[in-house]
Amino acid sequence: MSSENRIVASFAVPPALSDRRLDQAVAELMPEHSRSRLQSWIRSGALTVNGEVRRPKDKVMLSDRIELDAEPEAQVTWQAEAISLDIVYEDEHLLVINKPAGLVVHPAAGHADGTLVNALLNYAPEVENLPRAGIVHRLDKDTSGIMVVARSLIAHTSLVDQLQTRSMGREYEAVVVGTLTGGATVDAPIGRHPHERKKMGVVKSGKPAVTHYRLIERFAAHTHVRCKLESGRTHQIRVHMAHVKHPLVGDPLYGGRLRLPKGTTEELRQVLSAFHRQALHARQLTLEHPETGEILSWEVPLPEDFLGLLAALRKHVKDLESDEF
Repeated sequence: MSSENRIVASFAVPPALSDRRLDQAVAELMPEHSRSRLQSWIRSGALTVNGEVRRPKDKVMLSDRIELDAEPEAQVTWQAEAISLDIVYEDEHLLVINKPAGLVVHPAAGHADGTLVNALLNYAPEVENLPRAGIVHRLDKDTSGIMVVARSLIAHTSLVDQLQTRSMGREYEAVVVGTLTGGATVDAPIGRHPHERKKMGVVKSGKPAVTHYRLIERFAAHTHVRCKLESGRTHQIRVHMAHVKHPLVGDPLYGGRLRLPKGTTEELRQVLSAFHRQALHARQLTLEHPETGEILSWEVPLPEDFLGLLAALRKHVKDLESDEF
């Protein structure tokens, strides 16, 4: 089998992973693969250290050479479903998709079907041979917008590397509670919430996470912002904006109870009360094409519900101004 049809990787152990167990080190170096699959490759000899077969519990040292050469196996057992996709771009290596709010990315408990993965298996069956069906980054169920899916091993390896080195550009738009006076950066580690297991939080033991945000438009008691990620932690923008006391409008997990500012009209109250998802949209994606090296960028428009929210907030500002005269 040619190397193009195999899973091939090579790493030098960095200082941060020196003196760690082999299985722990490779889990950090190759997070796109499950721990059980990595351990099976170690035991079978497909994954070696300095050309030698090691045990999962053996320690690795600085600059040890970890190499993987394995045959791909079917990675998923989910069923293909004829679910329509809004495809922004595609070629033999990439699928760029505009995901609607409400679409779950991965099958899981409570969502065994009707997901993006089920749709991908129908549209591009080759992704069943890729880790996580080609999904290299996710959007929450109720976050809309652009995301990329690998449809080849070359693309999968490249995209994971771009995410890890933070060279993939991702920008989001959000509407937050409160009036911000300017842009800023939130640099705060994110990990599992210590008391509520369904939530993430800013915790000292969490992984590094950096979010930059800047103002697009200010309203009477809300702000439309653009966010740029340096990292990609679960719920990152939602957690970071709640951490600085400006949670996303409609966020059911981090937003708390609905807060209506003084002077809210009945019209705006109805719009805010009916907005039942976090006001978050993945607007722009920039990456290096895995085969050509060309820098590609795509942008998708805001969905109708997000536009309706912005329109209601603008109208509220005008209504307040007219009342002053």
